[in-house]
Amino acid sequence: MTTFHSNGKLLITGEYAVLDGALALALPTRFGQSMEVKVIEKPELVWISFDNNNQIWFETKIQMTDLLNDEKPNMDAYEKPLRSLLRAVAKIKPDMFNQHTGYEVVTKLDFPRNWGLGTSSTLIYNLAQWAGVNPYLLLESSFGGSGYDIACAASQKPVLYQLIDGKPKVEQISFNPVFSKNLFFVHLNRKQNSREGIQHYQSLKNKRNFVQDISIITHKILISNTLEQFSECMQIHENRIASTLQLPKVKDLHFSDYSGVIKSLGAWGGDFVLAAGDIDSPEYFKKKGFLTVIPFDEMI
Repeated sequence: MTTFHSNGKLLITGEYAVLDGALALALPTRFGQSMEVKVIEKPELVWISFDNNNQIWFETKIQMTDLLNDEKPNMDAYEKPLRSLLRAVAKIKPDMFNQHTGYEVVTKLDFPRNWGLGTSSTLIYNLAQWAGVNPYLLLESSFGGSGYDIACAASQKPVLYQLIDGKPKVEQISFNPVFSKNLFFVHLNRKQNSREGIQHYQSLKNKRNFVQDISIITHKILISNTLEQFSECMQIHENRIASTLQLPKVKDLHFSDYSGVIKSLGAWGGDFVLAAGDIDSPEYFKKKGFLTVIPFDEMI
């Protein structure tokens, strides 16, 4: 049996703009996904996926002769993207799946599936480790995206991530704000479809100077020495994204009476937000019905 593990992700700066080459700050999370692979005698792929409560949320059995076939009728909603991903692996490494060897693959999430911490990206990275292929190439050949989540999956440290001429540049850095006890990740009780958010962003025309502005804010966040400086950068970033996306800010929608600063993360409209506040902040969000409030040091 061979075991792989990869980390979840949170994009602190650069949402959307990272697609166009903005410098982004991304943080790997303590939560991730593991994958165990065992060779079996039967020429079939047995796939079982467990959630964070150790409950099976997806399972399938596919004959190796049928593994790369996408014409199967009545395919499960989760089996279709899995097959797509496995076909992408086979295109990169044609001898990966032969008809004489079978596998039992068991995946296990450390986090609830609706948290948006990277169910897909952690799977892609684990598969890439198993197959011995470039994870960024596998991403590009399958689901697509900027790749910052792959960088997080592979890293034990915060990363600065940037696409330069379409190629990922990853720099591991230290990011240990002295005011981390004042930072909280709050789940908005829904999972946002990142593909829809990306399509909306790509349809916009008013992105002049946008990428440069976001890169500058990322640099300023890195040198913020106080909560006030960090919060100011968060607010400027939030305002800049809102004006570009032509969407309301999450604080205006849900937390207009909150005394601190709140910044959306990743695709706007769901998943986690980052809140700067004080010791009473978690209780504020819980009274509003947002019960998942995770301190910075417990998430990152």
